[in-house]
Amino acid sequence: MNVFEVNQRAWDQLVASGNRWTVPVTAEDIAKARAGNWRLVLTPSLPVPEAWFPKLQGCRVLCLASGGGQQGPILAAAGAEVTVFDASERQLAQDRLVAERDGLSLTTVQGDMADLSCFDDETFDFIFHPCSNCFAESIKPVWQESYRVLRPGGSIISGFVKPVHGLFDPELDKQGVFQLKFQMPHSDLKVSEADRAEWFGADAPIEFVHSLDDQLGGQLEAGFLIAGFYEDDWGGDEPIDQFIKSFIAVRSIKPEG
Repeated sequence: MNVFEVNQRAWDQLVASGNRWTVPVTAEDIAKARAGNWRLVLTPSLPVPEAWFPKLQGCRVLCLASGGGQQGPILAAAGAEVTVFDASERQLAQDRLVAERDGLSLTTVQGDMADLSCFDDETFDFIFHPCSNCFAESIKPVWQESYRVLRPGGSIISGFVKPVHGLFDPELDKQGVFQLKFQMPHSDLKVSEADRAEWFGADAPIEFVHSLDDQLGGQLEAGFLIAGFYEDDWGGDEPIDQFIKSFIAVRSIKPEG
C-alpha cells in the first residue's frame, strides 16, 4: 500500500464531502485580514497567540500540509509571500479559488510533507504546520526538511494530536467511554480494512500515532529550539474534552548561526 497516494485520494474525497478543514474562508474573512483583523488555529479550537507570528509583510511563509483555502489565503491577505504545500490537489484548488476570487498572490505546490526537495535551503522565514502529520508514516523527515528550508532565526509553529488519543477503543469511543485498546507504536495499518471502514469510514485517510519522542524530540533532534507550547481540545464538542486536552501546539525556532 502506498500510504501517500491513499491519503491523497482520501483528502480529495474529503473536499468533495465538505469536511470542516476543506471549506475555504469567505471574502469577508479576507477583507478583515487585509485590515489586520485575523486569527488562525493550529489545533481545533484555540487561536494561535499573536506573538507566535513574525511580522508578515514580505515574510516568506510555507503553509506545510495546510491546503484547504484557510490558512494560506489569510496569511497572504495579511501581507505574507505564501506557498501552500499539500498532498491533495483538491485541497490546493481551494487555496487557488480564494486567491482568484479575492485577488491574492500565493503559490500552490503538491507533494509529500516529508520531502521538500523542490525547495532550496533557507527558502522560508516562517512555517505554518497545522495538525496533519498524523497522516505521515514517519515524521522525523518532516522536521528535518522543515529545518533545512527555514532560514536561521526563522520559526515553525505546529499542531499535533497527543499519542494517547489514538489508542482508545473506537467502538467505546463513540459511546463516550475511553478505554485503551491499542499499544504503541500504532497506526491504522494495524487494523483490518473492514474495521477501519466501520470505525472511521471507507474513505478515511490512514492515520499514524506518533510518539512525543518523535513529535517533540524529533524537532529537537533536527536542531530546533522549542520556544512556545500550549494544549487544546475540540472546544467542548467531543466527549473526550471532559477528560483531557487532546492536542498540542508548539512554536520552534531555527537558531541563528
